[in-house]
Amino acid sequence: MSKPISVTVNGDIRRTSAATIAELVRELDLEPAKVAVECNGEIAARSTLADVALGDGDVLEIVHFVGGGSGDAVTQDDRWTVAGRTFNSRLIVGTGKYKDFAQNAAAVEASGAEIVTVAVRRVNVSDPKAPMLTDYIDPKSTTYLPNTAGCFTADDAIRTLRLAREAGGWDLVKLEVLGEARTLYPNMVETIRACEVLAKEGFHPMVYCTDDPIAAKQLEDAGAVAVMPLGAPIGSGLGIQNRVTIRLIVEGASVPVLVDAGVGTASDAAVAMELGCDGVLMNTAIAEAKDPIRMARAMKLSVEAGRQAYLAGRMATRKYADPSSPLAGLI
Repeated sequence: MSKPISVTVNGDIRRTSAATIAELVRELDLEPAKVAVECNGEIAARSTLADVALGDGDVLEIVHFVGGGSGDAVTQDDRWTVAGRTFNSRLIVGTGKYKDFAQNAAAVEASGAEIVTVAVRRVNVSDPKAPMLTDYIDPKSTTYLPNTAGCFTADDAIRTLRLAREAGGWDLVKLEVLGEARTLYPNMVETIRACEVLAKEGFHPMVYCTDDPIAAKQLEDAGAVAVMPLGAPIGSGLGIQNRVTIRLIVEGASVPVLVDAGVGTASDAAVAMELGCDGVLMNTAIAEAKDPIRMARAMKLSVEAGRQAYLAGRMATRKYADPSSPLAGLI
């Protein structure tokens, strides 16, 4: 047995006799298939865990995914594609704020969503057998979209997504780099920088951004596979605050556009789709509803209705009334 050493795991110092990372993971009673490991700032590939020796003073981060996003009425001709992946549902839902994973899974099923956003967080090494999101929402049947929620610098966001790729092999990711905690508005300078780095590393970033047509095009140039302008501040439920700029982004984009943040109820989702957006991402609007399952179903229907209305082409607006029935031949 190796001489005990001290290592830092997820911020806590612990003594271990493990000689390699693989031995430490087993010592913590964790499943390697459900975690990713960073050692001294470098990703440790799963295939090498048994070969990476532990040293006294090593600092490790062990993370997994936690809750943080096909309707029958959708035709095959109206599927949408991002980074070579094709989906029926245009609704993406988050996985945070639910009372438990079971309710979260039920809401995802009711919504018809095929993509869910997931946050990357430290494993609770004191309770390694605690339920995980993957126990309730199967990443083999539902596309996981790892996100960088809570990151305030490009470096933190890049580091998070490198760990996410190691944990599950995902390269389609959601990038957000926040400017400050009060508004949770994106820091576009850091966001664009992170997008450029991630795109060069083979990631396909779907990017949360301001409702600014110029910034949206800059993100495209930086390698974004989708732009996701906010409708209103995250978690506010205020609805689409600036329809004009959202529409300008849609008209100028050559990648999918999805409204991300601010949706409060079904009519907000319909508005986003009527503006020509390719989809809508939401979390709080469903998770904080009095009946999340019913709201998830309502959101599914509203996204479909808004899409159909957009495709149908709305009537022209007029200044004065125009009677539906002809006036000629009145009695």
